[in-house]
Amino acid sequence: MAHNIWLYILVMAGVSYLIRVTPLALIRREIKNQTIRSFLYYVPYVTLAVMTFPAIVEATQSPWAGLAAFFVGIVLAWRGRSLFQVAVAVCAVVFVAELILI
Repeated sequence: MAHNIWLYILVMAGVSYLIRVTPLALIRREIKNQTIRSFLYYVPYVTLAVMTFPAIVEATQSPWAGLAAFFVGIVLAWRGRSLFQVAVAVCAVVFVAELILI
């Protein structure tokens, strides 16, 4: 069984390309259904959250520090703070929480 890395890369490039081109080829007119439009509007946010949440909890020495920082970040972002302010606050929460917990 030969392991050709270039074949794997080519297949994955093709699959990635098809995933992105298929909706463009199949849907040629504007989507007017409000439910589908709403669903598609939130897909990037949900995808980012699903990829980010496990990293937040597992990146710290204590999962509790990660969870505390996560909730502080949500509250600050909800109140309209800038990305820089949220990042600094979350880092500070992790630092203090790990000093207390460990």
